[in-house]
Amino acid sequence: MTARLNPYLGFRDNARQAMEFYRSVFGGELNMSTFGEYQASEDPAEQDKIMHAQLETERGYTLMGADTPNTMPFNAGDNYSVSLSGGPEDDAELRGYWDKLADGGEIAMPLETAPWGDAFGMVTDRFGVSWLVNIAGEQNAQGQQ
Repeated sequence: MTARLNPYLGFRDNARQAMEFYRSVFGGELNMSTFGEYQASEDPAEQDKIMHAQLETERGYTLMGADTPNTMPFNAGDNYSVSLSGGPEDDAELRGYWDKLADGGEIAMPLETAPWGDAFGMVTDRFGVSWLVNIAGEQNAQGQQ
């Protein structure tokens, strides 16, 4: 098995809707399991909550998420962000993701040329998840080869 780094997103009670939204943004295969399927909670109100969701995209992105049990604290958006980055060849794809993530969200920094020469933007999507998008400029992309 190959080690990988990917975000794991926490939600209070809308992980299903959030993960289906991300599938609509990135495509791919989404698998979800509920607390009830694994008898992971005795609370009847939590049986249909998502215990674990995993989205695997054709581009090799992995996104995981879950609902937070009622017995655990939940603070939306203050403990993580997700970074999407690529080179100039990925510009159209990354801008497409940006547009979909920004739809219904709040843009903290528009996706535009940053002082370091890359296109960079920050947005909080409609589910309270903070995203960073960075598209390397030609000069920076060449320096990374």
